Amino acid sequence: MAAFSCSSHEAVRGLMEAQHEEVREEGVNYVAMRNLFIREAREAMEVKVEKKTRKRHVIESVERMALGRTLDEWTEFRKKMNPDCLTHRPEFVVKPRGQTVWEGKNVTLHCTVAGWPKPRIAWYKNNLLIDAKAHSEKYTVESNYNMHSLEIKNCDFFDTAQYHASVLNVKGEVSCAATVVVKSKSLSYHGVTFETTILDKFEVAFGNEGETLSVGCTVIIYPTIKQYQPEVVWYRDSVALKPSKWVHTHWSGDRATLTLVHLNKEDEGMYTLRVNTKSGFDTYSAYVFVRDAEVEMEGVPVAPLDVHCHDANKDYVVVTWKQPAVEGSSSILGYYIDRCEVGTHHWAQCNDSPVKYARFPVTGLVEGRSYVFRVRALNRAGVSRPSRVSEPIVAMDPSDRARLRDLLLASTVGVIPGEPSDVVVTEATKSYVVLGWKPPIQRGHEGVMYYIEKCIEGTDQWQRVNTGMPVKSPRYALFDLAEGKAYSFRVRCCNSAGVGEPSAPTEDITVGDKLELPSAPGSVVVTRNTDTSVVIFWEASKEVKHLVGYYIECCVVGTDVWEPCNNKPVKKTRFVCHGLSTGVNYIFRVKAINAAGYSQSSPESEAVVVKHAVAVPDNVTGVTLLEAAKDYMMLGWKEPAHNGGADVRGYFLDYRTVKGGVVGKWHEMNLQAVTSTSYKAENLKENVFYQFQVRAMNMAGVSKPSSPSVALECKEWTITVPGPPTGLHVLEVRDTSAVVLWEPPVFDGRSPVNGYYLDLKEASAGDEGWKAVHEKVNKLKYMKVRPRLKAGASYVFRLRAQNLAGVGKPSAVLGPILAQTRPGTHEIVVDVDDDGVISMIFECSEMAEGSEFIWSKNYQAITDTSRLTIVNERGNSGNFTSVAIFNDPSLEDLGTFSCVVTNTDGISSSYTLTEEGLKRLLDISHDHKFPVIPFKTDMAIDLLEKGCVRIWTQVEKFTSACQVEYVFNDAIITQGKKYTMNFDKSTGIIEMFMDSLEVTDEGTFTFNLVDGKAKGTISLVLIGEEFRELQKKSEFERAEWVRKQGPHFVEYLDFAVTPECDVLLKCKIGNVKPETEIFWYKDGNEIAEEDEEISKKDAGIYEVELRDERGKDKSMFNLTDAANSSTEIKVLSTEHGIVLHSFVTYYTEEQRVGWLHKDAKIATSERVKAGVTGEQLWLKINEPTEKDKGKYTMDIFDGKDGVKRVFDLSGKDRARVIGGLPDVVAIQEGKSLNLTGNVWGDPVPEVSWVKNERELLPDDHYSLKFEHGKFASITIAAVTTADSGKYALLVKNKYGTEAGEFTVSVYIPEDEETRSVCQSLRGHKRGEVK
Repeated sequence: MAAFSCSSHEAVRGLMEAQHEEVREEGVNYVAMRNLFIREAREAMEVKVEKKTRKRHVIESVERMALGRTLDEWTEFRKKMNPDCLTHRPEFVVKPRGQTVWEGKNVTLHCTVAGWPKPRIAWYKNNLLIDAKAHSEKYTVESNYNMHSLEIKNCDFFDTAQYHASVLNVKGEVSCAATVVVKSKSLSYHGVTFETTILDKFEVAFGNEGETLSVGCTVIIYPTIKQYQPEVVWYRDSVALKPSKWVHTHWSGDRATLTLVHLNKEDEGMYTLRVNTKSGFDTYSAYVFVRDAEVEMEGVPVAPLDVHCHDANKDYVVVTWKQPAVEGSSSILGYYIDRCEVGTHHWAQCNDSPVKYARFPVTGLVEGRSYVFRVRALNRAGVSRPSRVSEPIVAMDPSDRARLRDLLLASTVGVIPGEPSDVVVTEATKSYVVLGWKPPIQRGHEGVMYYIEKCIEGTDQWQRVNTGMPVKSPRYALFDLAEGKAYSFRVRCCNSAGVGEPSAPTEDITVGDKLELPSAPGSVVVTRNTDTSVVIFWEASKEVKHLVGYYIECCVVGTDVWEPCNNKPVKKTRFVCHGLSTGVNYIFRVKAINAAGYSQSSPESEAVVVKHAVAVPDNVTGVTLLEAAKDYMMLGWKEPAHNGGADVRGYFLDYRTVKGGVVGKWHEMNLQAVTSTSYKAENLKENVFYQFQVRAMNMAGVSKPSSPSVALECKEWTITVPGPPTGLHVLEVRDTSAVVLWEPPVFDGRSPVNGYYLDLKEASAGDEGWKAVHEKVNKLKYMKVRPRLKAGASYVFRLRAQNLAGVGKPSAVLGPILAQTRPGTHEIVVDVDDDGVISMIFECSEMAEGSEFIWSKNYQAITDTSRLTIVNERGNSGNFTSVAIFNDPSLEDLGTFSCVVTNTDGISSSYTLTEEGLKRLLDISHDHKFPVIPFKTDMAIDLLEKGCVRIWTQVEKFTSACQVEYVFNDAIITQGKKYTMNFDKSTGIIEMFMDSLEVTDEGTFTFNLVDGKAKGTISLVLIGEEFRELQKKSEFERAEWVRKQGPHFVEYLDFAVTPECDVLLKCKIGNVKPETEIFWYKDGNEIAEEDEEISKKDAGIYEVELRDERGKDKSMFNLTDAANSSTEIKVLSTEHGIVLHSFVTYYTEEQRVGWLHKDAKIATSERVKAGVTGEQLWLKINEPTEKDKGKYTMDIFDGKDGVKRVFDLSGKDRARVIGGLPDVVAIQEGKSLNLTGNVWGDPVPEVSWVKNERELLPDDHYSLKFEHGKFASITIAAVTTADSGKYALLVKNKYGTEAGEFTVSVYIPEDEETRSVCQSLRGHKRGEVK
């Protein structure tokens, strides 16, 4: 049925119709042959009575024996010709045989097949169907009288394959294989031994459902023979994979690739690549994990897996599946099974209520049609995604041949079938019961169908279950039975002749789950494996039937989140869990599953940290002779490339003698392990040749022995040059650098060793590729190879020692070393903490058991512990950290510090502390020990209303613990009647208020800040003229405030000319009451109200007085020609800003001058000041901004007369240099200097350049440009030391002038370097004196 399972029902119908005529012919032949045998038998059984002689008696005895044989043959034939035994599955009478042919010849495979109905045959090449019609030029297939043949024409090398003949009828399928080998006339593989090497092996892979995943390996077959190709086979869990819509394989001649399309959990497992050659095979395996896709709704289960169909019949099939690893937020309540007819896209649900068992009988199928099935899981949160669909299955009973039987004689039709036999309950759950039975012997040739009857225990009432339609299959599933009740069942057969007798009833069966849940697995043991995996062992479930497998779960210690380790159940009690985080602590548990569901989880394992397991070291390499004498030899060797995760504790040596090419037995050289990589083999015989081998030992055991050394003669050396250095090893391997270290040679020669030479070459280069790393002799025992390495390349190194006699032999080759920075590599970081402590920090994320941090200086172990304090700890990220703290940093600490982590793959780093670096660290340390609080602004003073004075500043960085101390002339002042203090910690503004300034307030105001260890001090000196001017302004502001408490003038007395040419004296008053009195005076005389008009004769000094109980105020106006003696306001530009000014004919102290901006009085500040110089009234505006634009008004009043002058500054900008120029330029002699300054102003300013206050003019040396009215540039060609000096860019327009200054310093390189070194040394000496 395997072939039927992969075909559609249309293909089956075609097969049956093709057999129709052949079956009719065979049926007629069967009847004729049976009648012939019956007639012959009847004639043979007639009895004759006659007298017999002895001779006749003997003859009859012989005839009776022959008749007996004939009857036996007839009986055997009758059995075969019985309709119930006539059909039988195919069998090979003659099997195809393998053949070997020459290239270009034809070969034919033959076979003879028996079976009824007549079977069909198909030919396959390496499991691929051969389509002879599509490739008629290559293949010819013939079938005559059950003899079948396959002819392969013009054979070539690629026709070498395994050919299968597969024969099929409705009773079953059989196949037989034969191998065809095509030999080339020009090539022969006789005597060739192929060696297979698998490279670029795929690692453990992880994929998500729905993704496409490819794995592969590079395969090298040696020797390479043209047209020879190995057989490449892929396996999953030891089952060979065939190409399909989900599995694609590719072989390019040197690389084998497997592609898994649209991953599903069924694809999880151990994948194996097997390469078969004439000389054998080679394999490689790795696990592929498939993670669940993201669920559509949180909490729902993930999809079930491995949906298969079993026991297919005409209207019935059993669907099985495996439960998923993740049930979701709640336990799985059951499963829904869906079916879809092949060729359509309509899915129909097979069960109305979910089934708990992972097995379900699906009924109601249409005979001859093909179906696929899928399963969905259900829990309280919802329904999962559907599983991957099953393989197609055809609804057909292989033993039912009703179509064939109606072709037999009509005398056989109309027989009532007999009773079925062997009625048994094959499955019983609380949801359904499945019955199975054997068809009756007496059933005619029409075919039969069945009725099922049930009876409740304790009654005699039989009830037919399928009253509407009899079933065609000899099995049936009963649903809707009462759980807990006992039933018995029986079956009746029926056909067109009627209904037969019932079968014997079954025993009483109680409806309920016969299959119980598995018991929980036993204890779980976890062992370390790699940096990202562990090996899990557990005890199998003791009480379990039909085990499907086990699911393993893991949980990080300290959390309660369990994650699945496998999404496809495994049957073994050992599993390697990959994809874990290095250094994290995990616990594990296991649960078993069968069709009934999940078991309880096993007890949790002990917590295990994911890290590499300890193994024995790799083999020792490079056993060489370092020195030889008459009775001893000094041997050296390389450390193992990998120590197995634990320090190598020692080495064991073996030796054997070599005489005339014949080697002796191995003997132990040392019973106690040696800890160095050299050994003095003593008590040897002179002029005898020896071989040596070395084994390394760690806590896990002893490694395999090294390869034997070459035969070495025990003979005293007489050479004068030193022997080869020993102990070469490499640290701090990076993309472009590595550090090589070594030990001096054991044999110095005639004089001591005075230096070394290091060579390197790429690993793939020949002996001519060796290059010297350095030219001058290196007297140290280490060297950092920095500029010669290329990232990603592999290198080997060798070393030669030198003495006065010359350079000795090179050492054993070190390498190959891959120039590559390992992922996650950390470097030594130098840090200065808040207390000013200087330390070096090295972090490692791959610490193994027993690993230690080893610090050294100049690659020598640190013995003086007074200089450094080492602290090892585990950081917040889980990585291990080693901190080397400088106890008292000084020049003694200069050098290269390195740190190596033992029991790792060479994790190391270094840091070189130079004199300049030490000085910088000491400066930072001082700043941290004695930190300074930074201020955002300088200390400033503001004049407020009432003449109040505000002294303030703003702090840039501070904490909430910051405290302020207020000091005046070295005396601490506190909050009280005179002083008010405030520290706004949200803005950092510190301020102090004084109601007024007195003579005693002249001096220095200081704010002292303390914030933990940090301190800050800022002062304001208020003395001399600046103090007196501020005091005068304060008194004026206070007097103004007092004046405004009663009736006062808002606008002082002034005049205006009406359209009628009348002069109108007016003023504006404020804060008046009804009882406020107003008095007018002219030249000291009060004016009556009737005097309204003013004429020329009324010229004089007018005065208005306001008076009530709150106070009084006066305003005077001089209505004479002197009132208009002031000039119009003009603007003057200065380097600091602009000055608005006006001149008066004369000025007296009684006159008051007020300045207004946009009709608002201007408050005096550091930036805006007003004053009088002689007869000039002025207003200075420093650094004017956009806000300073607008209308300015000057109000002059002398108590009698007054005038206003107005000036508009709108739309005008003072000339400014707004950027682009540096403060200092340092340039090397001979270079060209080009600088550009950004200029602004309206109107466009005039531009000029000055050097040392002398204007520059453009020439060949100086190029001066001014472009677009915005960019002014200067270019100095080939600068010399004479060009050093102070330069300035001057810009000027009618509203102001500004200069952008900068300094140019020209230096000679050699002098600059010498000067820097000298200054550094002088600075260092000054530091020592301090």
